[in-house]
Amino acid sequence: MRLNELSPGVGSKKAKRRVGRGPGSGWGKTATRGQKGQKSRTGGGVRPGFEGGQLPLQMRIPKFGFRSRIGAVTAEVRTSELVQMAGDEVTLESLKAANIVRRDMKRARIMLSGEVGRAFKVSSADIKATKGAKAAIESAGGSIG
Repeated sequence: MRLNELSPGVGSKKAKRRVGRGPGSGWGKTATRGQKGQKSRTGGGVRPGFEGGQLPLQMRIPKFGFRSRIGAVTAEVRTSELVQMAGDEVTLESLKAANIVRRDMKRARIMLSGEVGRAFKVSSADIKATKGAKAAIESAGGSIG
């Protein structure tokens, strides 16, 4: 037995339906499209969600939720993660270098979670901090400006 001798089992593969190939095929003339109408024409049919002019379901149901575009590029940094950094200056570049923040993030927000081991200086405009995180960093001798 060789690779070129392999074939699927008998009856496991069904031939593709070739429509519009004459009356002998069983799918000739109108080619399973029925008679006249929008759906029988080339390129015919309606867009997804269209209900014949009736107000579509996606417009009838109540809307909810919101996805902030700023939130998609803002990283959350815990105070306990700041210890992984080499220096005391907290910038977006230093957070990215320490693999705390993803490379595609444009800003960061420091959250209070865990202890602040040493004094950190946060002066970058890209980095904000919550009230609790700011108090914890300042009590450890650091500054946020």
